[in-house]
This record gives sequence, C-alpha cells and structure tokens, in this order.
Amino acid sequence: MSVSNQEHKLSVSHFIFMGFPSSPQRQLLYIGLFFVTYTLTLTGNAAIACAVRADRRLHTPMYNLLGNFSLLEICYVTSTMPNMLANFLSTSKSISFVSCFAQFCFFFSFGCDEGFFLCIMAFDRYLAICHPLHYPCIMTRQLCTGLVIFGWSCGFILFITPVVLISWLPFCGPNIINHFMCDPVPLMMLSCVEDTTTQSIYSAFNAFFMIGTLLFILCSYALVTLAVVRMPTAAGNHKTFSTCASHLAVITLFYGSILMMYVGPESGHMVKMQKIITLFYSVITPLCNPLIYSLRNKEMKAAPRRVFGTEILFIKHKSNIVVI
Repeated sequence: MSVSNQEHKLSVSHFIFMGFPSSPQRQLLYIGLFFVTYTLTLTGNAAIACAVRADRRLHTPMYNLLGNFSLLEICYVTSTMPNMLANFLSTSKSISFVSCFAQFCFFFSFGCDEGFFLCIMAFDRYLAICHPLHYPCIMTRQLCTGLVIFGWSCGFILFITPVVLISWLPFCGPNIINHFMCDPVPLMMLSCVEDTTTQSIYSAFNAFFMIGTLLFILCSYALVTLAVVRMPTAAGNHKTFSTCASHLAVITLFYGSILMMYVGPESGHMVKMQKIITLFYSVITPLCNPLIYSLRNKEMKAAPRRVFGTEILFIKHKSNIVVI
C-alpha cells in the first residue's frame, strides 16, 4: 500500500514540450510561418469541402470521398497546430496529462483515418476504371455512405487500444517531452518502467496499419495500371492517368514521410529528424493536398468559380431587387 501511495504522489500531472528551442526572434518567425500554414490549410481544405457540397456536378462517389478527406485533413491538422502555436507564445509550454493523451488519441486516429480513406479512394478508382459498366451498380449511395462511416470510425477503433495501454503506464518523472506534440515514442520513454508488451502492441498496430493499407493501395493501382495499358486509345490512357495522378501524389506524400519516420536508418540526429518528419506529414502534407487536387483536376479547378460565382450573382441580384 505504501509503494502504491508513493507512486501516486510521484505521478506526473502534466508534461512540458521542448518543441523547437531557439531564440525569441526565431520563435516569432516560427509563429508567423506556422500560423500562415495553418490558415492556408484550413482555407484550402474547407474550399474543397464546400465546393463538393454546393456543386451538383460533384455529387459523385469520388468527389464525396474527396470532400470527406478534406474535412478529415482539417480535423487532423487542428489536433496539433493550435496547441503548437500556443506553446510558441507560452513560457511554460505545458499540457495536462489528460489533454496530452487526448491529443495523442485524436492525432493518430485521424492520421489512421487518412490511410483508410486513401484505401477507399483507391478502391473507388479501381471500380471506376476496371469495371466501368458495373460501377454505378456497385458504388451506390448506400455503399459510399457506409465506406465514409467506415473511414471516419476505423482509426478510433484501431488506435484506442494502444492509447489506453500507454496511458496506463506509470509516469513518475521527468515530464519533459522532446517533441512539439504528444508522440507515443517519447511518452513511452518517460515511463518509469520499460513495458515491452505495450511497446510490442503499439508496434504491431503500426505495422498492421502501414503494411495493410499500403499493400491494398498498391494492389488497387497495379490493377488500374494493367487496365489502362490495355485501353485501345492513347486519349483514354491520358485521361485515366490524369484522374489518378492526384491520388498517387497524395499517397506518395503521406506514406513517404511515414515510412521515413518508421523505416529510415538510425542516425545521431534521430530526435531532431523525428520532429522534422512529423512536422512534414502533420503540417506540410495537409497544406499540399488541396493544391494537388485542385491543380490536377479540371472539375475541382472549375467548381469554386461556379459555386462562389453563383453566390456572388445571387447576392447582387437580391440587392438589385431590394433597390428596385
């Protein structure tokens, strides 16, 4: 009983982020840079989601999935960026125990949801290209809705176990996380005991997610490539590859950074590299995705002009009626 009471007294109630140690002038530069990045990310992804919602021409399974993916990107980046911006302005740079694990849960669950949405989008392209005649019958509104629900919920279902297991570890101090967010690896390093079971379960969940989703995507696009090669016209080949190019670019950004994080070679600057790579897939990738989808897709480039142009005309018409 005395040992239990002593551990309870020594348990930490909050954690402190090291973040990016630098001079006050550079901290201000970081604040401005990350604030602009966060604002552009929210604006770009919100524009795609609104365009898909408002433009009837985009009410198809492919664009419905893209709109949900953009909303997911907003949730994903918001799980870390506001807290990171606040820590740049804070002197304590602390986060409570509960808030830390809530951030851990939401960030990795949304990140896992992204992987599943990329699988669903690859599956949608496989059906549309390899089975074009049966596509409308297979990809019904009911199936599309079910896939969207699956994509949003699967990350939380998958990652709730490692989150709970890591939160049950004893944390007796120190409480300084050498990161800008509540990453599981630095958290497990702060535990009073080395729990190999929890580490193995966390690694198994990561391996299952990364290998499983990546293999599914690669197999889907391998079948798509075979179908495209067999197409009789070059115009059909170009149009199909153009449609899939944006998906492949986002997949490369997302999985490329994650594989660098977990499969890359050991180095003397491992902690610093972890921060940079985490920053890339948690901040830069969500920023690039709207640019990739809008630049590579004619419908997405035209949709905002149609939607917002129609709204402006409607407002002008309404004001003219009021004046008359």
